[in-house]
Amino acid sequence: MIAPRLAAAAAMSCALCVAAQTKTNTDDKAWASQSAALKDTLEAEFLIRVGDVDNLNFGWPEGFDPFCGRMTETHPYPWDLRADDVPGLDRILLSSKYRPEKNGGCGADGYSGSWDAKLTKPAPLVLPTASLKDAVISNAFLQLFIDDFQAKGLCSKFQLTLNGKRFIEAEKVLNAIDQTGPVGKLVTIPIPEEFWSELTAAKNVTLVIDEANGSGDGFALDFVRLLVNRKRENTCKGTVVGRVVEKDTETPIANARVFLADKTTVQTDAEGRFTLKDVPTGFEVVTASARSYADGSATADIGTGEENAEVVIALEKGKALVFDKKTLAVGEAFNLSSILFDAGKAELKKESKPELEKVVQFLKANPSAEIELSGHTSAEGEASMNRSLSYRRVKACKDFVVGKGVDGARIVAVGYGPDRPVAGNDTEAGRKQNRRVELRIVKN
Repeated sequence: MIAPRLAAAAAMSCALCVAAQTKTNTDDKAWASQSAALKDTLEAEFLIRVGDVDNLNFGWPEGFDPFCGRMTETHPYPWDLRADDVPGLDRILLSSKYRPEKNGGCGADGYSGSWDAKLTKPAPLVLPTASLKDAVISNAFLQLFIDDFQAKGLCSKFQLTLNGKRFIEAEKVLNAIDQTGPVGKLVTIPIPEEFWSELTAAKNVTLVIDEANGSGDGFALDFVRLLVNRKRENTCKGTVVGRVVEKDTETPIANARVFLADKTTVQTDAEGRFTLKDVPTGFEVVTASARSYADGSATADIGTGEENAEVVIALEKGKALVFDKKTLAVGEAFNLSSILFDAGKAELKKESKPELEKVVQFLKANPSAEIELSGHTSAEGEASMNRSLSYRRVKACKDFVVGKGVDGARIVAVGYGPDRPVAGNDTEAGRKQNRRVELRIVKN
């Protein structure tokens, strides 16, 4: 059972947490407060936080910066719950489906011994978004200070919703993490444009993180922050180096595409090596793709500077699949023909639907396959507007497919705008080639 902590211990914890920060450029300094809603800050135009910043009531080691440092040191468990902590934060959580007699088939971690039908149940986290009314959003990020998420090791399947809508991209990040310890770490996840209207439409946005399989994977959250119109130049940054290799053989894979959740992308050299510079610090899921291989990922614990551990991403050979009588390798991208929109608009024209019906049939015929739908534009006009338009268009394609009964978790929608041309933009013929919707088989 989790018992309340004495007031004196709580005061000591907050004293430690306030003294911890040393590098981050931030105006969010009242860490003992259970919430914050700030405008025109160093980190972002809007900064909204729920939960105090105190390392799960343990306090931070001297000089440790939760926004610039690597993982925390291992802490003991269980720990005491303070009466003023926000429900769902600063405590051990277990799946709302967890039962001690059934642990999901993959065993359980030490946290599961603290199961309590009420206290360990995930709770809705309410972010006060009234300050975002009428905001013009150009980017938005969700920051989570997570502790002991072990999806890979304990067969967990984390689900995250914003106002009841599945946030698939965030789920893919959380389910790529195998965070033993228990230790804490900051994770920053881009929020897709489909959620931006949710942020500006109401006084509050509700976030829920739960686990769908009833796994015995105990996990915890220290705080949650929402950054709107983030000022990336004011974040701590580090360098990530790594290799992409073939699983089992360790053969280097050249010309693999390596990318982060915010779409920052590089390619591997002839020896399968890559370098990502100026990456905001925190826990980062690094993904790689290559023709004939299923996408693979690895986590990077990024601190400031260049002294970060090498990341090795192992890709597994995939089998070819048939789409509309064409044989395609996993990892291969191809154009979806006849996907049409009116100029400057994202509503599907009826001429697009037969091609998208082929996508539906492909996914139903290959129930384990996952795909990426990507939107691309030519270079005329403002790049950010083109990225937005390309995302909204490809999201319309995804919505059509999901509306036909396909699980949305199997489809990632990405809008690249003009960033990945396949032809020159100096002729109309080249611009026409660049305006496209591509399908890529991510997994089979």
